[in-house]
Amino acid sequence: MIRQFAYAFAALALPCVAQAQKLDDAPRTVVMTAFKPEWDALEGAITGPKSHTINGLTFLTGTLEGKPVILMQSGVSVVNAAMNTQLVLDRFTVKRIVFSGIAGGVDPSLSIGDVVVPEDWGQYLEASFARKTAQGWQPPEHIAGAPANWNFIFPRGTTVSNAAEANKRFFAIPMDAGLLALARKVVPTIKLERCVAPSDKARAGSELCLPREPKVQVGGTGVTAGIYADNAEFREYLFGAWKARVLDMESAAVAQVAWANTVPTIIFRSLSDLAGGDADKNMEYTFEHLASANSAHVVRAYVAALPD
Repeated sequence: MIRQFAYAFAALALPCVAQAQKLDDAPRTVVMTAFKPEWDALEGAITGPKSHTINGLTFLTGTLEGKPVILMQSGVSVVNAAMNTQLVLDRFTVKRIVFSGIAGGVDPSLSIGDVVVPEDWGQYLEASFARKTAQGWQPPEHIAGAPANWNFIFPRGTTVSNAAEANKRFFAIPMDAGLLALARKVVPTIKLERCVAPSDKARAGSELCLPREPKVQVGGTGVTAGIYADNAEFREYLFGAWKARVLDMESAAVAQVAWANTVPTIIFRSLSDLAGGDADKNMEYTFEHLASANSAHVVRAYVAALPD
């Protein structure tokens, strides 16, 4: 009897232990990065920083350009990004999410160093892998409105619900219209960095310069998967079928969790490489610091323009 009572008590107690406790009541803008170079480009600009640690992840509260923020890293790739986006929403009072990071360029009109602010984000590997038959690739289902397939990969979209809409299938999840409108007013004329110390240690001590001034553009589609994409043929497919401008490993996951929680979100990505379109090799490890700095530069100007 005593043992049964102990088990019952433990079962009742577990939900209380698991319940998330708010760590900060002030309404804040989450400024999210994926990994350390992106974090480093913004950490020094946080005033009055206070560090919180959850599951080994640091959340830095303070102000950025006079606005209350939480600076954090999502972690690399889709599962980390989804998990940690939900974590910050559960543990803090979040007004909106502003993501600052690097990406691979898909649109051939873009160059390394450019900053892109997509209108929506899709997950290109939310897909069916089709079987090969005498009649060609045969997916298990045909979904209306899907982007075209790439060989055996047939996009199937992502079904998400929130408080306003139930079980809606997305091929690309939209960013907040009001945040995009502000971006169109604020960011196109921002001057970006063209020269910076190189990211790779092999060229330490020398300054690295892009052949032209990078630019900021708002609009188009971004795509995400848990894949480090560095393939010219697949890059061409994503531009043609998805009309993608950039690709990365986190943004669509952040967009999905934010949409499910009805949290306004906007994502800034600066090109560190061309996702297989680079002439000789992938250039991320050469230009990730420059790209991180350019994204952070635009995000700081954008945060300064946010309403109080």
